[in-house]
Amino acid sequence: MFYGKRIFITLCCAIAAVFMIQTAATAEEKPAETKPAAAEAAAPAVEAPTGDVSVSVLSQYIWRGYELSRNSIVIQPSATVGWKGFSANLWGNIDTNPYYGGSEGKSYHGTWNETDLTLSYTKTIGLVNLGAGYIYYSLASLNSDGLDRADAQEIFASIGLNTLLSPTLTVYKEIDHYRNWYFLLGISHVFELNKMVSLKLGASASYLLSTYADATLFNAGAGYGGYPKFDGDSLATDDKFSNFHDGVVTASLPVKATDKITITPTLSYVFPLSNEARLEMKGQGLKGTATPSERDSSYLYGGVTLSFSF
Repeated sequence: MFYGKRIFITLCCAIAAVFMIQTAATAEEKPAETKPAAAEAAAPAVEAPTGDVSVSVLSQYIWRGYELSRNSIVIQPSATVGWKGFSANLWGNIDTNPYYGGSEGKSYHGTWNETDLTLSYTKTIGLVNLGAGYIYYSLASLNSDGLDRADAQEIFASIGLNTLLSPTLTVYKEIDHYRNWYFLLGISHVFELNKMVSLKLGASASYLLSTYADATLFNAGAGYGGYPKFDGDSLATDDKFSNFHDGVVTASLPVKATDKITITPTLSYVFPLSNEARLEMKGQGLKGTATPSERDSSYLYGGVTLSFSF
C-alpha cells in the first residue's frame, strides 16, 4: 500500500516536471525579432506531452455495481500524463471513515485503501476510436482480520464511434486472481449551456462473465474465490456468475473556471440489470446485517471533481 503511495507521489512529480518543461518550451517558441527567409521551410510542430491532475470528493465509492464504501466521504486523487496516444494514470481512493461489516471508523491499513495504475494507448481512425491497455489494482484490506485483499490485474480493449451518443464498447479481462470478463457498453452526450457550463449525460450497461468460482475461498475473504453466483439468500455458490450485471446513469455539470481548471458536480445512480445481479450485489455489499439478502443492491451517490489540465 505504501508502495502505491510512493508511485502516486512520483507520478505527480513527473507531471509537475512535464508542466515546467512544457512552459519552458512555449517560452522558447516565441517568434524571433528577425523574420526567417520566405524560402526557409517551417519547422514541423513538436507534439508536447499533456497532463491532468484532479481530485474527486464523493459520498460513496461504487465500482462496477459493488459497494466499496459506506456512510463515509471518499476522496479520489488522480494524475495522468499523455503523449502521442500513450497515457499513464495513477488513481487512489481514500475512505475517510472505513466501514467493515458494520464497524465504522475501524481501519486496518489506513484510510488509503486502493491505488490503481493504468497504462493505455488510443488511436482515432476516421469516426472510430480504438484503445487498449493494462490496469494494476493495488488493494488494501476490507476484512476484519486485517489481511490484504488479493491485488488484481486487467487488460482491456475498446472501440467507439464519433457519432451521436458516442457509443463505446470496452472489454476487460482479469488475468490474476479474479478471473472474469467484464463487457461495458456506454453512451454519452454533452449539451453546451454556455461558454463556461455544459451538461453531460451518460449511461452504461454491463455483462459479467466469471470463469472461476469457489464459494469456500470466497467466504474466507481476501478476494479469493473469483466471482461466484449467489443463491436466493445472497450466499455464494460454486456456480460461476454469467449474466447482465450493473447499469449506471450519470449527470454531470462541468464548469470551466479557467482554460485549465474545471469544476464538475456529478450525480450517479447504480442498479442491477438482472435478478442474479441483484442477489450478487447484495451478497457483496458492506451493510452490516446478519442476512446478506437485506443488504443494498442499488445506490445513489454524487460529489464534485476539481481538475487541472495542461
